[in-house]
Amino acid sequence: MILWQIGNTTVRTPYRLRDALCVLQHSSLNGNLGGKEQENAFASLLHESGVLVAPRIRAGKDASDLGRKWRVALSQLGFITPNVPSHLMKSAIEGCELSGRAYEITPSGRRLAASETIGVQQECFLRSLMSYRIPSVIENRYKGKSTVFSPLRFVLDSLVELGCQDLEQKLSFQEFALFVQTSSPDTGIESIVLEIGEFRTGLLKSTRRRQYAQEVYEEKSQLLELKKSTLDDYADLSFRYLKATGLFQAAGRGIVLSPMREKLAQFLREVDANAQSDESYLNSLWKGTDLPTDDIHYSHQLIADLVSKLKQHGIQRDVPSVAIAKQDLDRIRHELETLLSQINEREYAKQQATEVGNIVRLIDAIGANKPLVTLGDNSRFSIGKYEFPAHLEWIVWRAFLAIGNLVNEPWEARRFQIDQDYLPVHCAPGGGPDMIFEFLNTVVVVEVTLTRSSRQEAVEGEPVRRHVAKYVQEYEGKEVFGLFLAVEVDSNTANTFRNGHWFLNDDQKISLSIVPMTLSDFSRFIESGIGRLTEMPRLLKNMLVECRSRANEEAPDWKREISRIAAKYADDSRVELETV
Repeated sequence: MILWQIGNTTVRTPYRLRDALCVLQHSSLNGNLGGKEQENAFASLLHESGVLVAPRIRAGKDASDLGRKWRVALSQLGFITPNVPSHLMKSAIEGCELSGRAYEITPSGRRLAASETIGVQQECFLRSLMSYRIPSVIENRYKGKSTVFSPLRFVLDSLVELGCQDLEQKLSFQEFALFVQTSSPDTGIESIVLEIGEFRTGLLKSTRRRQYAQEVYEEKSQLLELKKSTLDDYADLSFRYLKATGLFQAAGRGIVLSPMREKLAQFLREVDANAQSDESYLNSLWKGTDLPTDDIHYSHQLIADLVSKLKQHGIQRDVPSVAIAKQDLDRIRHELETLLSQINEREYAKQQATEVGNIVRLIDAIGANKPLVTLGDNSRFSIGKYEFPAHLEWIVWRAFLAIGNLVNEPWEARRFQIDQDYLPVHCAPGGGPDMIFEFLNTVVVVEVTLTRSSRQEAVEGEPVRRHVAKYVQEYEGKEVFGLFLAVEVDSNTANTFRNGHWFLNDDQKISLSIVPMTLSDFSRFIESGIGRLTEMPRLLKNMLVECRSRANEEAPDWKREISRIAAKYADDSRVELETV
């Protein structure tokens, strides 16, 4: 029996690897990460750049173990070279434009660092995981337990076999943890799927499903001589990396093939998976394997599949000629994928009106720094330690989608990127607000933060006013409000926003209407929308207008007034409504 996982438990969010690569490639540590001193320097660099938060670094303590773990995470997937024997390195770097040093960013790593959109980043992870094998010259801890196999292909084959045995083509979290990650192709795909089928039957027949599942977990963990929680930890990690390829999407806590990528998955399973020497394996991992999209014939078929899917939504597109240039095929394919994603995102936006209860639960949990949230259907939603800022932006975006009546599209309202499960990948980039919500006659520019104390004013005071001023100019003829949301609003921050003016470069003075509000007050207002969502846009505007009318008071008093007004609008629906 083998227990395997993709990635490294230190870096649970795959997209953070790109952040580390961006920092590493512009430092003297690129190709120079050997030894405790350099590992500690790497951890410090990641900390200073905001990629990770390590209090012990601030305290001047050693953090070389963190640097070493991040280095391992990057080398496992081929984004930097590992430390291998010189003869092996010399043969493996052929055509890679590498110097031959250990811990140097590879072509695959450079490609990921340069990628700015989620689609391109997912393609980088797909190329990496299509190459990735266990055991290998890098992942030698599996040697003696299994013949060499591709975890990605193994999961794809398992999903297909489920369909062949007339079972739902979905891997639940428990099924993956118990049967897939504890097996390999040596076990036999049919045998694994048979176990999954028996497990599903057992759950259906059991009157105490949770206890039944726990008994199976207990049995499996005893066989592997490890804690039951380890099975879940590894499954969660592998799910994150599998979904980072774009091939899979969430289905409850489980995964299914992404409908938009089903044809690509079919082509990937047809790729020959011959055994490789250590040299050719490393070369493939560092370059990133070829994909069917690199071939004109396959690319054309994928486009035809996308055109067919768009037709199901009533959108007509022509399939291009086979003779078209490869770069044009890529452009067309990306355009069609974007169009399909936007159609799906519109549907997701509509669904938020039914999710107000869960939205409120998540806002409250983030405000209280709780990583595990129980949703209305008793399912659990987990938030990683480094994911709170991005998830705060995401859940506020969802709150406004629930309010509805937006003029701009849901993807235009957010400046952060989301994946195929509509989950945030990063925070919104600098240089602009987090979100912009345009109504018929009103625009609300939203900024959120988890910072507290007087540091809040130093970090947020000037950028928030500058961003709101930009949209006051851009949306001439519409009333523009700034909404600043924080767990706690510092009085110095509130005092900065009381002054409703901003001077442009030519010294022209423009008026700003910014309201600083606590997350808890905003949450109660959103919660009050259950049953009256159609009124919420007008209530929101009236609330912001009334909050601004008290801005002449001292900052501490103004904060109390904002809280009182927010409570009033959450409790009293009989206020006079204006058109938004």
